[in-house]
Amino acid sequence: MIAELFVCASLTAVDGDTVRCDGQLMRLLGGGIPFASGIDAPEIGSHAKCLKERKLALIAKGRLKELLEERGLRIEIKGYDSTPARRPLVNIYREDGRELGRMLQAEGFAREWRPHQKNDWCRGKQ
Repeated sequence: MIAELFVCASLTAVDGDTVRCDGQLMRLLGGGIPFASGIDAPEIGSHAKCLKERKLALIAKGRLKELLEERGLRIEIKGYDSTPARRPLVNIYREDGRELGRMLQAEGFAREWRPHQKNDWCRGKQ
């Protein structure tokens, strides 16, 4: 599949692995492959399973927000999820070629995601 490039007038962090581009929700892949690999960040608000996860989610969202403030970001759509909203699955690259989701993972704000794998943010590091 050839990646589709996307341009946003407004790009904001929803949580640590989801962005909003001109109103459209998009899920970060972190350099992964749709439905095979990606990143997972803690859930925000009522979706969190514990207070620790809620706090981690706000920190991850804050870091992603910082990264989104950079100029020259390139968004590549790699596919669409299977939800009714059909959210685009994206990789977002900095001008230096680094992918934002991978950066979040390397910095400890996100973890690897694989099908049928659940990350438990309420217990210790996995």
